[in-house]
Amino acid sequence: MLQSRSYQKVYSAPVRIFMYTKPFLDYTLPAGFSVITLEDENDCKKINDCLWKGFDHGDQPDDDLDSRLLMQSGPHFRKDLTTIIKAPNGEYACYTGMWFNKKNNYAYLESLATDPKYRRVGLATIALTQGMKKTKELGALFCFGGEPDFYTGIGFETICYRELWKKEW
Repeated sequence: MLQSRSYQKVYSAPVRIFMYTKPFLDYTLPAGFSVITLEDENDCKKINDCLWKGFDHGDQPDDDLDSRLLMQSGPHFRKDLTTIIKAPNGEYACYTGMWFNKKNNYAYLESLATDPKYRRVGLATIALTQGMKKTKELGALFCFGGEPDFYTGIGFETICYRELWKKEW
């Protein structure tokens, strides 16, 4: 219908969820790594470094630590739902923010990043699963995930597409 009215699709991205009726994946944490929350330790520099590198912005993170503090000031932000995997050397290897919508009983992930030097050993799956287990205990029925194929590889399903259409007038 939109195409017939001269609209052009500008953007399309999958909306993916993991239903909590499914079993969670069971990965083993590599030796020397540990799972913590922001209640255990909240080092904004380490968070920034992990997210900067994890989102492939380069090897030299900026020093915008205020944005990391702002991220933690959201009305539904909870330190206990954030999962960090700490490397043996003390670096944050993986960071997963998890949010819970109590009114509608769902969880959503924001954000998930793994430092490239720690990828491909299951850290993101472990961190994400920890957060999903916590929100399931709180009453969530499912979790919204991201676009990359990583999510479908661990059991997320595409339920629809988010699209942007534009018309030149």
